[in-house]
Amino acid sequence: MTSPENTPLVAVIATGGTIASRKDRDGAASPSLSGQDLLDILPPMPLRLRAVELLAKDSSCLTLADMQAISDRVGAELADPAVSGVVVLHGTDAMEETALLLHLRHGAGKPVILTGAQFSADSPNADGPRNLHDALLSALDGTGVRVVFGGRALPAWGLYKLASDRADAFAQAATGAAASAPDLPPLPRPVAEMRVDIVALHPGGDAVHLDASLEAGARGIVLAALGSGNGTPEIVEAVTRARARGVPVVVSSRVPEGRLAPAYGGGGGGHDLALAGAIHSRLLRPGQARILLAALLANGCDAKDISAAFA
Repeated sequence: MTSPENTPLVAVIATGGTIASRKDRDGAASPSLSGQDLLDILPPMPLRLRAVELLAKDSSCLTLADMQAISDRVGAELADPAVSGVVVLHGTDAMEETALLLHLRHGAGKPVILTGAQFSADSPNADGPRNLHDALLSALDGTGVRVVFGGRALPAWGLYKLASDRADAFAQAATGAAASAPDLPPLPRPVAEMRVDIVALHPGGDAVHLDASLEAGARGIVLAALGSGNGTPEIVEAVTRARARGVPVVVSSRVPEGRLAPAYGGGGGGHDLALAGAIHSRLLRPGQARILLAALLANGCDAKDISAAFA
């Protein structure tokens, strides 16, 4: 018979999200269940569980400081020799961002699994219990950061939320070798105080929002650009202004899948943005590009390092 001391211990860090949410009388869902509440409804499993009550927030409200707090707590649990793996209960709106931050800081060693739910705990279609069950089992195997959701396990690099109304909520921006995470230098410094903005582009758009981010003190800017990473002549001019201030600009895309290439000219295409000093994110979409840029800046990486990381 397996003794309690030999039974694997998994730390479960609760941060809120739909998995912990119930609807009020007006039909609005908000986090109201603790991590222990969610563990208590699971059937018996061949492991020990440690509930860690860290946050109770919708992930749409998570700041970089909140994500840093999650990362710090994950690090503390991983440092405990008794812990076999860590599961983070998290909202889906920002799961891809926190997953990438955890990958950048805790990518090797023990397994770190993120999961959550698309439907609230009191929904007839509640998917949280199954996702949590699968995540706990996944935390006993392998290494690195993964998202376990809707019956699948996906690596953090290149992850994005695919759907708002399906239990199978996540996908990768690319597959196979194209989706392989690069070998990056250690990025241990905290991102909590690092302001990096995402500026959405549209056809014919001007540079008002990009300039506003510069004036607000953004240390870096990510463009949610068109197509394979294209903008307008006005955006190209604004990128030149940003680079003159020493603010790096990374070009991602509102298109969810495929590798990006700075191939187009015409005054505002990706080729022109690159000539102005912008860096194309070949794979990461805007949310994850923001996290990577913040981590690189927090750790003092220069333009060459940033370009290499996104390529």
